[in-house]
Amino acid sequence: MLNWIVSTSLRYRYLVVMMAAALMVFGYVRLRNSSVDVFPEFAPPKVEVQTICMGLSASAVEELVTVPLEQALSGVQGVDILRSRSVPDLSTIVLIFKPGTDLVHARQLVAERMNTVIPNLPTWAAPPVMIQPLSSTSRVMKIGVSSKTLPLTDLSMIAYWKIRARLLTVPGVANAPIWGERIKMPQVQVDPERMRAYNVTLDDVMENTADSLDAGLLFFSNGATIGTGGFIDTPTNRLTIRSVLPHVSPEKMALITIA
Repeated sequence: MLNWIVSTSLRYRYLVVMMAAALMVFGYVRLRNSSVDVFPEFAPPKVEVQTICMGLSASAVEELVTVPLEQALSGVQGVDILRSRSVPDLSTIVLIFKPGTDLVHARQLVAERMNTVIPNLPTWAAPPVMIQPLSSTSRVMKIGVSSKTLPLTDLSMIAYWKIRARLLTVPGVANAPIWGERIKMPQVQVDPERMRAYNVTLDDVMENTADSLDAGLLFFSNGATIGTGGFIDTPTNRLTIRSVLPHVSPEKMALITIA
């Protein structure tokens, strides 16, 4: 039988080539008009919650952040498997739902449970966030950016403000995350010798820096709350009051009095 197929194909080789070409054209047309993904979704719905906990060790993250979140999320309707991981500065919880669960409905239930546990988390832990949903095939494209002249901070700004912004305008693109970025930001570098000479602690530096910005990252300091605005009525008009950041440059931050 195999010999007959080979001999017939060689005898009518032009007909075989024409049939193969017709099949390729037919497949190409059907592929362009196909409404079904090439890789259909086969994995169960999954929701991932991450919480940034700056300055906490793995054990502290597990005790203060991961465990309370697990207790709040374990009772979400439709959850089949709950996994967690606690590493320094980061807590990750993965909820795998039963097959057939509506992913949008599942994310809504998780968001409602997260709101109930956020007030009980440590003040220095960032609010938990849900990672964008991924398909079974994960991300469709990964792009690397490198340069021999530009520093990593400039590359990060180009990737964030130009490359990522344009990728998000492509129809069907849900998110374009950036890994390994180095955001440009002012940093306060302390000198232990001078701090010891003036009897200044690291907490003093952090609190004074946060308060001087009027929008600090330390939730327990006065600078964590942005100043409110308002208005003043005069006999002829109303003057609007707005909050202006007092220090916006490294030069002005260098003039902050610590002690």
